[in-house]
Amino acid sequence: MAVLLSTLATEIVIPVAAVIGIVFSLVQWFIVSRVKVTPERHAPPAGPNSKKNGFNDYLIEEEEGLNDQNVVAKCAEIQTAISEGATSFLFTEYQYVGVFMVVFAILIFLFLGSVEGFSTKSQPCTYDAQRTCKPALATAIFSTVAFVLGGVTSILSGFLGMKIATYANARTTLEARKGVGKAFIVAFRSGAVMGFLLAANGLLVLFITINVFKVYYGDDWEGLFESITGYGLGGSAMALFGRVGGGIYTKAADVGADLVGKVERNIPEDDPRNPAVIADNVGDNVGDIAGMGSDLFGSYAESSCAALVVASISSFGINHEFTSMLYPLLISSMGIIICLITTLFATDFFEIKAVKEIEPALKKQLIISTVLMTVGIAIISWIALPSSFTIYNFGVQKVVKNWQLFLCVAVGLWAGLIIGFVTEYYTSNAYSPVQDVADSCRTGAATNVIFGLALGYKSVIIPIFAIAVSIFVSFSFAAMYGIAVAALGMLSTIATGLAIDAYGPISDNAGGIAEMAGMSHRIRERTDALDAAGNTTAAIGKGFAIGSAALVSLALFGAFVSRAAISTVDVLTPKVFIGLIVGAMLPYWFSAMTMKSVGSAALKMVEEVRRQFNTIPGLMEGTAKPDYATCVKISTDASIKEMIPPGALVILTPLIVGTLFGVETLSGVLAGSLVSGVQVAISASNTGGAWDNAKKYIEAGASEHARTLGPKGSDPHKAAVIGDTIGDPLKDTSGPSLNILIKLMAVESLVFAPFFATHGGLLFKIF
Repeated sequence: MAVLLSTLATEIVIPVAAVIGIVFSLVQWFIVSRVKVTPERHAPPAGPNSKKNGFNDYLIEEEEGLNDQNVVAKCAEIQTAISEGATSFLFTEYQYVGVFMVVFAILIFLFLGSVEGFSTKSQPCTYDAQRTCKPALATAIFSTVAFVLGGVTSILSGFLGMKIATYANARTTLEARKGVGKAFIVAFRSGAVMGFLLAANGLLVLFITINVFKVYYGDDWEGLFESITGYGLGGSAMALFGRVGGGIYTKAADVGADLVGKVERNIPEDDPRNPAVIADNVGDNVGDIAGMGSDLFGSYAESSCAALVVASISSFGINHEFTSMLYPLLISSMGIIICLITTLFATDFFEIKAVKEIEPALKKQLIISTVLMTVGIAIISWIALPSSFTIYNFGVQKVVKNWQLFLCVAVGLWAGLIIGFVTEYYTSNAYSPVQDVADSCRTGAATNVIFGLALGYKSVIIPIFAIAVSIFVSFSFAAMYGIAVAALGMLSTIATGLAIDAYGPISDNAGGIAEMAGMSHRIRERTDALDAAGNTTAAIGKGFAIGSAALVSLALFGAFVSRAAISTVDVLTPKVFIGLIVGAMLPYWFSAMTMKSVGSAALKMVEEVRRQFNTIPGLMEGTAKPDYATCVKISTDASIKEMIPPGALVILTPLIVGTLFGVETLSGVLAGSLVSGVQVAISASNTGGAWDNAKKYIEAGASEHARTLGPKGSDPHKAAVIGDTIGDPLKDTSGPSLNILIKLMAVESLVFAPFFATHGGLLFKIF
């Protein structure tokens, strides 16, 4: 049966969906920008009956006599400081990353070019020797170009997200004066700007790249899609530095601010007297927004590339069926439209009136997008796929039906939702696991740590079963292609996922600004409620990122094994087994590096904060201003310096193993790092999230049980703060960075597979 969607229609649908996503994000940004952060807007009304925004009397009463102009000016000043700090950090980081990008691009060109000795002659195709394909030198050049494009798109995604978040935080604070619903909508719209920009940019750049490369490659789709894998590598390589550098930055500032401010000096979180407070707020943006944006963009790019590589050597590629070939991109296009409809449910169709409605509204976003997307996938599978086709499966072509491929994508999509909700159960203080952790603080920090670790380990069980089921179902139906599209299914609602995820740090910053601007207690309660919901949704986002990373990494692993012409990976051969055991060790080595980095950076921060409290007269009394800039500089310098060794570990491992030990040992390393990395990442993220929310549970004192543990400053609260401080590097540095470790090593191995297959295994050749 012929495909219903013509090639021309495909060429129109994909870019149109991407442009709709970009336009929608700009509309959201415009709406957010209408909240002014300049004092003039809030000047006293001209006439006795005039109202500003219809909120005049209400605002003055709400602020409890505080001069409105001063508050707005103060908010604007704090927002500028946070924005400048975040921008200067990212520019410093991107200078280093730029150097790495140039060096690595040259490496890609040299390694891949040397496969055929830089020959410009056409060669027989790998999977069809009767036909000739473009030379390896072309793959080298185009892979390098794709790598740079992926890297630049990833950097741009992170940077734009961070800019939008720092633009929206004070606006969220100011809207909180009109009610919690107004503040929620500003924070959520701002998150949506980032989500849609990232999803649409990633899709558009990938689509354009494929079409431009097609001009040169013509009918050689195998070479074309092999060179496209560089796009995924570029996206993930930049994400590694964004995640690790941003994670070290944010936690050095957070731990420093908490240990001296809350534990030693007994002042509230985000108190303007604390010198590390601006650095802490900057950190939320560079770690949780810029890092998360780059990370999920990397996952999206890689799962698309893995699917395209496998499809190019299946019937889609062999028969040159363009619409079916771009099935992964059509799923992403549908995802943008579905997420757009879903977003309207949060911002336009329903209004939040009370604090208790915030978290359900965010969770509904996940459910609505998943249900609608299931229908969307069914439509795409029906119009873009022939009723029967073949998929390449380790040397043979396997016959697959279009409904089977639909099930592969759907199982990934629903597995993502399950992982999200399990993560929420283990990290939200609305449920018993976190309340048990909070309760354990009665007997001190040690029991809190023990309970938190146990919770993290336990929280791995259901997500792993969800991933296992989706792997089994998708592989049974459509081999490695099935796993790649299952990963894409999980990431198909990326725009909504990112909107929810970015909402967290924006709300967190809004609370910090309210505290620093000296706003009334009522407003801080509202921003705290937004922040508490954001904490849980951030944990859900991390769950999604880790789950999708596991599937993406497995799909890339399959593409690598196909590309390196390995028929079977036999665990019982010593070559593979040593790789397996070393690969399983790598996530621990990497976590040790990142946690120690946070520790040493936090040490410098603690010393600086203590020095300022001890040497600046009037700082504790609030009559003198702290030196925020020095703390921002400490975080920036430490994170840039400390991100290089973990980055080098991830980047160099596949190159060294592939070159010295060959593709079989490397396949063992990839399998080992995937299996252990997923477990460590989930448990680290959830342990940290649970400790954080146990502390917030005690601070909020919303239930009778919580009030018996509080108030702030009590012994159980101090024990909870210590747990939270230990959990910070786990949940925001090591845990989230691990998913990049497992993806990046796999995509790098795939890109360099032709070189390793031809020249790798030097040690075994010598002996």
